Amino acid sequence: MNVQVEDLGKNMVKLTVEVEADALDAAIKSAYNKQKNKISIPGFRKGKVPQAMIEKMYGAEIFYEDAANELLQKNYPTAVDESGVDVVSQPNVDVTQLEKGKPFIFTAEVAKRPEVTLGKYNGVTVTKIDTSVSDEEIDTEIETQRNANARTITVTDRAVAEGDTAVIDFEGFVDGVAFEGGKGENHPLEIGSHSFIDTFEDQLVGKNTGDEVEVNVTFPEQYQAEELAGKPAMFKVKINEIRAKELPELNDEFVQDVSEFDTMAEYREDVKKKLQERKENAAKGTKEDEAIQKIIDKSKMEIPEAMIDMQAEGMIDEFAQRIAAQGMSFDQYLQLSGMTVDKLKEQVRPEALQRIQSSLILEQIAKEENIEASDEDVDAEIEKMASMYGMKAEDLKNYMGDSEKESMKRDIAVKKAVEFVMANVKERAKAKPKTTTETDAE
Repeated sequence: MNVQVEDLGKNMVKLTVEVEADALDAAIKSAYNKQKNKISIPGFRKGKVPQAMIEKMYGAEIFYEDAANELLQKNYPTAVDESGVDVVSQPNVDVTQLEKGKPFIFTAEVAKRPEVTLGKYNGVTVTKIDTSVSDEEIDTEIETQRNANARTITVTDRAVAEGDTAVIDFEGFVDGVAFEGGKGENHPLEIGSHSFIDTFEDQLVGKNTGDEVEVNVTFPEQYQAEELAGKPAMFKVKINEIRAKELPELNDEFVQDVSEFDTMAEYREDVKKKLQERKENAAKGTKEDEAIQKIIDKSKMEIPEAMIDMQAEGMIDEFAQRIAAQGMSFDQYLQLSGMTVDKLKEQVRPEALQRIQSSLILEQIAKEENIEASDEDVDAEIEKMASMYGMKAEDLKNYMGDSEKESMKRDIAVKKAVEFVMANVKERAKAKPKTTTETDAE
């Protein structure tokens, strides 16, 4: 194999990879062996047609696609290793030579890890945050717990109201024809959540259990399914059940049901303590974000678009998994929310960029401050993960490959870099708005 690297600028490179002709011949042979049982030619039993006969009848190109895929999967990772490029994106591959008896040649355009020139990172100034807890915040938290411990009751004596959950069957039609992804059964829809398009939920308010309703909505102009974009739709909806929350009374009995305490006074004190911890943790995260953003603003790095694309796609995949865990397919979410993959990608791009910048900054700080993860750090992290998965630490360690362990070391070093930055920050009280008198005096 021969690998050439061409710098395309803006942290993009092109790898030109040449694989020996013998390897292409072997891949074509492999493709023939996989396909020969599917090819029928009069006079030959299935699986017994010679490769040369098939190529003569259908052309040598019949096996090229499978052979190319095999060679790409086998040779691209090796080519990256040989190139010495720290690749941080999916490759844009183009096969430039694929002919029997000749070397197999392909190119791969990829993003490489950007170089970072750090700005000031030692002694960054962050805003001091008040973490005191007010009585109003305690009341709000107790009300939240009250709602969380509410009983869900089936309502039979009234119609759907705001805040209820309507359990519905639905099917959507455009121009009288049912469309794909527009059907569901026994779907719990919280009225007021605005999780369905347009005024769908509003049109269920005032309807009763057993009612069959025609809900008329209009799909957004910018919609992921082009055939539905901007079109009016009619949903046939049947209300199977109306569910509502019944809140418990706030008294000592409620306290005993939801906590280990006996009285409301004890419970309020515990709520205050937990709110304090939560606010302190949130303040810690906010100050970390502020410090890192200030370092990013003073640093220099050129982030390739392909790197941002890959990060954004990863974030969308994570979101799709969360949606699936809630019992809804990603495609159905897009249909009913009026969202598109492109719009989602555009929405997450700023966060994707910020994640990349933060990671690069912290990795560079770790490098310049000689911050590394020790074997003890890795063992402690594995112990923590094993506990989460209910496994033995030694078993988990044996399952992990070198790449996973190296990734874990980088993550630990990044966490240590954050600790280093925050151990050296300077806190400054948030500036108070100037009064009219102060402004006039200036």
